[in-house]
Amino acid sequence: MTVREAGREILTELDRSLAAIEESQADHLVQALMSAERVFVVGVGRVMLSLRAFAKRLNHIGIPAWCVGDTNEPAAQPGDLLVVGSGSGESVIPVAIARVAHEIGVQIVHIGSSPSSSMAPYSSAFVRIPVRTRLGLPQEIDSIQPMTSLFEQALYLFCDAVCLTIVKRKGVDVPSLWETHANLE
Repeated sequence: MTVREAGREILTELDRSLAAIEESQADHLVQALMSAERVFVVGVGRVMLSLRAFAKRLNHIGIPAWCVGDTNEPAAQPGDLLVVGSGSGESVIPVAIARVAHEIGVQIVHIGSSPSSSMAPYSSAFVRIPVRTRLGLPQEIDSIQPMTSLFEQALYLFCDAVCLTIVKRKGVDVPSLWETHANLE
């Protein structure tokens, strides 16, 4: 396999994965983001890297967002939204943080692959990216890529699609977004 062939296969997998997301679930997330006082994101490993980019983009488009665990993270409170990324829904740290957020009264949206995971009791909404997880559940979209790469990639692109949807719905002037971009680089 060449790098070009691998790239084509990855794009094909991503296209299948993003097309399999239920629009009503995605729209629920868009609405939750647009109505939240503040947004917090949590995941682990490469999933958290995708969510860090999501939090940054949310800030660009005028939605205050933080990554759980960062030193500048404020206290969560009712009216806030926690977005949890976990393909399996079984990652210990996100599940524990979701439990605490649930007790505080924070709305929780889980983006993952397994609708009946340990995250389910804490989530007010679920967005399913139905790709292979470490659990190997039925009806998961398979991947030639190692481990959960497809979930992390699809999560990143899905979150960008969510932000673009918000930009369009709010009528944001895209060139003006450069005013919110980091300028100390």
